[in-house]
Amino acid sequence: MVTIFVVTMFFSCEGNLKDVQKINRSTFMPTGDADTLNLKYTDSGRVKSVLKSPKMLDYSNIEFPFTEFPKGIEVNMYDNNNKITTTITSNYAISYKNTNIIDLQGNVTITSFDGKKMETSQLYFDQKNEWFFTEQHFKYSDSEGGYLEGPGVDFSKDFKIFNMQSGSGEVNTTAN
Repeated sequence: MVTIFVVTMFFSCEGNLKDVQKINRSTFMPTGDADTLNLKYTDSGRVKSVLKSPKMLDYSNIEFPFTEFPKGIEVNMYDNNNKITTTITSNYAISYKNTNIIDLQGNVTITSFDGKKMETSQLYFDQKNEWFFTEQHFKYSDSEGGYLEGPGVDFSKDFKIFNMQSGSGEVNTTAN
């Protein structure tokens, strides 16, 4: 009789312990989930950029909120004449709300209307300072056949300021 009582107590406690563990386990779920996203950013009634993505997951309900684009993004930036000035693509992206940093990963490409192109495997964008940077290998090319490549670079969004850690290449510079 005592043995049956002890065995019954053991199994009933094990069941309760599993229930308590389930309650304490936090679920990491997005608050928003969107498919086939086509998001337009406007300023004073003008389209400044258009973000397209097959999938967006919004995690704004956690301590360090972020938005994830697990199937990649394409961003087209427009000038005041509604012409595309820059296109940015990547296989994956994540935007951190508290820091305003966007992490682009996998076949990251930035192409400008004047033939400049930046390619790398990972690139960060500081939205507040409008500044790109990476520690990864990159390749930059222009429409005149110039190129730069190497590990690590940071640059302004218009490619006017360009800082390489080290690298090689050939770029035509003409004084205007």
